[in-house]
Amino acid sequence: MNLFRREPSRRPVEDVDLDSLLALVAESLGYSFEFARDGSAVTLSADSGSLAVKLTGLRREAGRRAREDWPMLVSEHLAHAVATAGERVDVCDLDQVRSLLRTRVEAVDEIPDLTRVVGRHLNADLVELLTVGARPVRPEESGCWPVPTGQALDLAVANVRGRERLRSEYIELSGTPVTRLTASSPSAATHLRWLAEYLPVPADGVLVALPDPYTLLVHPVDGIGVVRAIERLRVHAARTDGLSPQVHWWHGGRLTLIRADIVTRDGQTRLVVAPPPDFARVLARLAV
Repeated sequence: MNLFRREPSRRPVEDVDLDSLLALVAESLGYSFEFARDGSAVTLSADSGSLAVKLTGLRREAGRRAREDWPMLVSEHLAHAVATAGERVDVCDLDQVRSLLRTRVEAVDEIPDLTRVVGRHLNADLVELLTVGARPVRPEESGCWPVPTGQALDLAVANVRGRERLRSEYIELSGTPVTRLTASSPSAATHLRWLAEYLPVPADGVLVALPDPYTLLVHPVDGIGVVRAIERLRVHAARTDGLSPQVHWWHGGRLTLIRADIVTRDGQTRLVVAPPPDFARVLARLAV
């Protein structure tokens, strides 16, 4: 009679399966491995030394992803941990990186996989990414933190505001006056939240062009001359071939695309504007 029956594992089957993948990938990278008793980390060992890799964020991210994504997720996580082993800062430690959190605005089309970055949309075409220094934070890194993603982004936004002020100057685009606001970091659009600190903002908001992540071109929506301003900003943004070739409307804390296409027909070039309904109503009122 066997009096020493083995207790079944109380760990979720998902964690056990993820550990099996971690073990396979670790071995493929040439490491032996040892998991922490609570599964929060794995220590990779080789002749060159050992490396502790935190797994809390990885497990959370795996819980949000389909199982067929797990091999790629695990492989990227361990490869990234090995590649950044010499960095002084542990991005999984919020206390270490809190003061380094920043934002960077990118075109959605320029990001190969939005599931591999942490951020939020400014609109359908632009996304505000969470970064530590110059590089985007990975979901499995922010998943280690004791705060939700939205709060982490708010910390980054506060850092941007506290550590940088935009440079402001007035310029003309083919006779149309605009304000150019320039940042030293690729987070100029983050400063739209505090635009009133730089120039008067009318009740109907402002037009915004984002020729690159460091620059905002702004024109007030305060008269029918705004139609000419849309044309000037759109043509300028298209020439720069930067962050966004379109013009946007900043109003009520939201950045809304004003679709404007440059159309050439019979040798003539013209701008075809398709404003969103709310902005169309503003134009109709201003035209009276």
